[in-house]
Amino acid sequence: MSHKAGTTKHVTHLTSSLSKDRFILQQLVSKDFKLRYRRSVLGVIWSVLNPLLMMIIMSFVFSYFLKGSGVDNYPLYLIVGNITFALMNEATSTGLRSIIDAAPLLKKVRVDRWVFPVQKVFSAAFNFAFSLIAVVIVMLFFQIAPTWHIIWMIPALLLLMVFCIGLSMLIGALAVFFRDMIHLWSVLLTAWTYLTPIFWDLSLLTNSNAPWIVVAVVKANPMYNYIDMMRCAIVYQASPGSTVIILSVVWALLALVLGYIVFRKTEHKFILYI
Repeated sequence: MSHKAGTTKHVTHLTSSLSKDRFILQQLVSKDFKLRYRRSVLGVIWSVLNPLLMMIIMSFVFSYFLKGSGVDNYPLYLIVGNITFALMNEATSTGLRSIIDAAPLLKKVRVDRWVFPVQKVFSAAFNFAFSLIAVVIVMLFFQIAPTWHIIWMIPALLLLMVFCIGLSMLIGALAVFFRDMIHLWSVLLTAWTYLTPIFWDLSLLTNSNAPWIVVAVVKANPMYNYIDMMRCAIVYQASPGSTVIILSVVWALLALVLGYIVFRKTEHKFILYI
């Protein structure tokens, strides 16, 4: 009887803790949204205008170089790749400093620390949702109708968010102890941008007889796989290849497990370094 009572008490405590974390998560996402667009005349419209303007400029510059590469609907190809990579960029860049920036709160209130990097990913996904309006505008302008393959956006987005959560927990924990991580990550993101086919197509490598190892590295790149899933849903209007799906799942789980392990093993020391 006492064992049953203890189990019930534990479940009640866990439910209460999760409820509190969910409330804090909602409040932090709301706060980030308000701060992002505070004193902004256009507000959330910037989340639509920014990818549209980037698409127009980059289409004007790069469409000439990609002639004959087999990329159809290049503006749509470009904007989908751009906003998908931007989601990862924003989620990890803000997740990197999530624990450090939460120092005043962590010193005053007892709260589960994982909430902060996870909240940054949800905030980035929220902004990504507004960016999809720009995608709809491009599709309407070029008269591209979606097909049932659009549903592949859901697993692509969920897997990308899981990947970003794991990565944010990992680098967020490391940044607490090694502040150089903040500068290093910006360099890595720049390199990652050029390694990922955002404004160029993989056929440029295969048609130029690039070494197989180069093509293999690009295809193994996590963001190549998540962007390819997004493009299959919206641009190619086809189901993603099995290899892309498998790699997307593997990268998401690998990042989450690694991020969780490092975060849990180091979080008890955060308060000493922030």
